[in-house]
Amino acid sequence: MKAKLLISLILLFTGAVVFSQIHLQKGSEICSQKKINSPGVLDPGDSPGSPKHSFDVLDYKMNLDIRSCFITPYPKSYTGSIVVKFRVDTALSSISLNAVNTSMQIISVGLSGVSFTHASNILTITLNRTYTPGEITEVLINYQHLNTSDNAFYTGNGGVFTDCEPEGARKWFPCWDKPSDKATVDITVKVPGNVKIGSNGRLNDSLVTGDTIYYHWISRDPVATYLTVLTGKVNYNLNIVYWHKLSNPADSIPIRFYHNSGENPANIQNIIGTMTTYFSQKFGEHPFEKNGFTTVPVSGFPWGGMENQTLTTLQANGWGENLVSHEYAHQWFGDMISPATWADIWLNEGFATYTEALWYEKTGGYTSYKNDINGDAQNYLSNNPHWPIYNPDWAINTPPNGTLFNGPITYYKGACVLHMLRYVLQDTNVFFNCLRGYATDTANFKHKTATTDDFTAKISQIAGQDLTWFIEQWVKQPDHPIYQNYYQITTNGGNSWTVGFQARQTQSTTPFHKMPLTLKITFATGADSVFRVMNDANNQYWFWQFNRQPLTFAFDPNNDIVLKTATTTVGTVGITTNGNEVPGVFTLGQNYPNPFNPVTYINFDIPKNSNVSVRIYDITGKTVQEIFNGVCAPGKYKADVDGTNLASGIYYYEINANAIEGSASFKDVKKMVLVK
Repeated sequence: MKAKLLISLILLFTGAVVFSQIHLQKGSEICSQKKINSPGVLDPGDSPGSPKHSFDVLDYKMNLDIRSCFITPYPKSYTGSIVVKFRVDTALSSISLNAVNTSMQIISVGLSGVSFTHASNILTITLNRTYTPGEITEVLINYQHLNTSDNAFYTGNGGVFTDCEPEGARKWFPCWDKPSDKATVDITVKVPGNVKIGSNGRLNDSLVTGDTIYYHWISRDPVATYLTVLTGKVNYNLNIVYWHKLSNPADSIPIRFYHNSGENPANIQNIIGTMTTYFSQKFGEHPFEKNGFTTVPVSGFPWGGMENQTLTTLQANGWGENLVSHEYAHQWFGDMISPATWADIWLNEGFATYTEALWYEKTGGYTSYKNDINGDAQNYLSNNPHWPIYNPDWAINTPPNGTLFNGPITYYKGACVLHMLRYVLQDTNVFFNCLRGYATDTANFKHKTATTDDFTAKISQIAGQDLTWFIEQWVKQPDHPIYQNYYQITTNGGNSWTVGFQARQTQSTTPFHKMPLTLKITFATGADSVFRVMNDANNQYWFWQFNRQPLTFAFDPNNDIVLKTATTTVGTVGITTNGNEVPGVFTLGQNYPNPFNPVTYINFDIPKNSNVSVRIYDITGKTVQEIFNGVCAPGKYKADVDGTNLASGIYYYEINANAIEGSASFKDVKKMVLVK
């Protein structure tokens, strides 16, 4: 409802009202709404092996005559040519490119291309011979963009802009339109003399001929096709701010601000230098030879932003700090390092949303940062659609925009995962070393692409510990843990107290989530005690002895595990002294319910301090779950069993207990039935 209301406000009101909305709303929310509502063309012709293909595009060199697009009646048709330079990876005598039939007509091919077919949005070019792996060649394509509204190439009122994510580049130039194949771009555009137009990379030169200008933009750095952009307008306003490099203050890069009449980007111009420096310190020095922002020159982009490489598109009057910090962060995460597949989109949007919070930390301190993260978590918890952040099928089959750019999952859960990684690593320096090391790895990632597993391997290397478990549970599994914990404070007499805690997860839609837990105990006298324990199995117990009186017990007191629901209540935690019943014998109770699906409970009694193990095994004797393995104090115990990942059938559960003092031991086995 909030998103729909926002869209209505933006469409119906102008001036200060719109400006206020943009400034107050989160950049991630505006970005998500834009991308969900952007019509994208999907390619049914992609092979099951995507994104791998038989060639690697090295460069797109375009020459486009879009002069008439700026003149009434503002047609969307133009003529163009493109030279596609590529390296052969598998012996081939033809190449296939994405080119949408309803958007463009292919006129001819040349250079190494001798003939072509264009059907079902695929342009197949026959080459002049068979090329072998490692060879580099070029094909020339002459084409015409049709006078059609295709939600990728927009014209009107003297303005032109492109908008491509996820797979719309194939509507305005022939290309291999997958994020895995980045290439340099070289674009020459013919426009009227009163037009300013921006694109990727640097403005190499501009040639004025009468009432016409030829702008020549070159990106030395590879660009994903969905990040390739043209934006221009008659009498566009242009301001330029220069940022001096940290590595060489004598050198600077231009940051260009294209904006419509009546807009004032001064607030962003004033802070963009500080923001660039801060992001450079966190993630490595600004990676491009220029950067810039445009506000859309025509209708068709009523909300949001799009992080085109070195030239971000913002909605009209979209100079809000939250939106800019989100989109600008993409220059590192999304543009410099692009997702290898659409399954890895959280490496873009989760990172940019998290960077919004970091900018709050820079400008307002840790409390401001944490408030933003808590808001992200609440958005996820309230609107969770119950799918994982990472779906391997998306690497092959591009999902609908509403799924791919889902705010609660791709943006907010993704950002919260990074916050919890910061908590898991404990040392903030180690966390930022991981992000910076990932972003500055020129051999593997910088100006290249990354998969989720690539990222996992890199941060594991930098952190000096295997973090696969963390990514597997938080990124590759749906939902979140549901904690229903117990604690108990027991008076032992003689100024002695025992505190016990049992960590219990009861969710059924996602596996047990291993996490370090922070626990806080307050006392009648003296300072609080804070403990950090690793919860790596369900129903774990911890005990602490004190010579001062404990008063309260708190689980995750700072809400570091933001993706969870939790209750922590007084209950039996295996502690039995002074008024609590001490079992006289070892016992193993029958599970309840039985038969069960998928959850049941096992009760067992321990009369003295013992080493205890409880396991479940199938009819072959193979252990399928270890319920408990550790030391139990005297007490009555209740263990949860989750059979979600087990097949229907007969199982057995077994307890082995050996007293720590004396020779008492106990073993028992009972049968349980799982019926699904």
